[in-house]
Amino acid sequence: MSRLLAFGEIMLRLSPPGRELLMQTPRLDVWVAGAEANVATQLARLGHDVRFASRVPDNDLGRAAIATLRGHGVDTSGIACGGDRMGLYFVTSGAGLRATEVLYDRAGSAFAEASATDWDWDMLLAGVTRLHLSGITPALGPVPAQSALAAVEAASARGIAISFDGNWRGKLWARWDGDPRAILSGIVAHADLMFGNHRDIALLLGRDDFAGQGEDRRRAASEAAFAAFPRLQTIASTAREVEHVDLHHLSARIDTRDDTAQTETVVLAGIVDRIGGGDAFAAGVLHALETGAGIADAARTGLALAALKHSLPGDAALFRQADLNAYLAGGLDVRR
Repeated sequence: MSRLLAFGEIMLRLSPPGRELLMQTPRLDVWVAGAEANVATQLARLGHDVRFASRVPDNDLGRAAIATLRGHGVDTSGIACGGDRMGLYFVTSGAGLRATEVLYDRAGSAFAEASATDWDWDMLLAGVTRLHLSGITPALGPVPAQSALAAVEAASARGIAISFDGNWRGKLWARWDGDPRAILSGIVAHADLMFGNHRDIALLLGRDDFAGQGEDRRRAASEAAFAAFPRLQTIASTAREVEHVDLHHLSARIDTRDDTAQTETVVLAGIVDRIGGGDAFAAGVLHALETGAGIADAARTGLALAALKHSLPGDAALFRQADLNAYLAGGLDVRR
């Protein structure tokens, strides 16, 4: 049976209730959060064997985060305790023509302060068949960037498949003088599966000729990425059109070196929370591919979980196989 290791920071997300502004009233809802943790959580709830590697402070916040992941079925034996603080971020949900806004408070977190030599890759990768990580970790600073590179190098040396989600975070990269293109390219060079669109590829390759929309541009971008990264075999992406905060149009596609699968567009109306939708998509694609599905089914499964995530508050998608099956079967009437 396959086993996946997700590596990244686990945080707490704090949001004002409903559609209030931050601190409009003195209340905040709290969820365990983090891109890689979201992927691990959804995959575990779909029955996969998933281990999570991270570092949290040895206090009530860190222990609550571990307990939450463990409660969803994630193996938390790879989460170390140390450091002084939990990474936080605040999400103020938008409404109508007011966009959702994110405020980070994660500098100096237990994970970000961990040394690149703190990770025991022999132990963490034992029995693992796939490593999953994202571009958020290297965006945190030079040491997390070293840790991310060490992770993919260790996995690659052991013949372990690697999936990488671009997850561009400009606010994080702006905090230090790193070279995103060079750092991210060094990581993607080890990956066989990348989650990212034509804009992510343009950043990696230092090109500006993939701008705009259209399937031809996205295919051209994928072919350029395949040419630049010999180990890369699959690129999964979504395309989103935003009419207003509560009404989006979303589609998905998967490109391989010799094939493409493109879904139809779904209309997402009455959106509850879009944060974590990309992580749900990644989990859906991984779920399908790890269970032997082709790329067309993988694209549909990823889109299905992304769509379902928009109906759920918080960061992580928490759906079971029955929920996924019901969505794919269609029909929105009450299930009795």
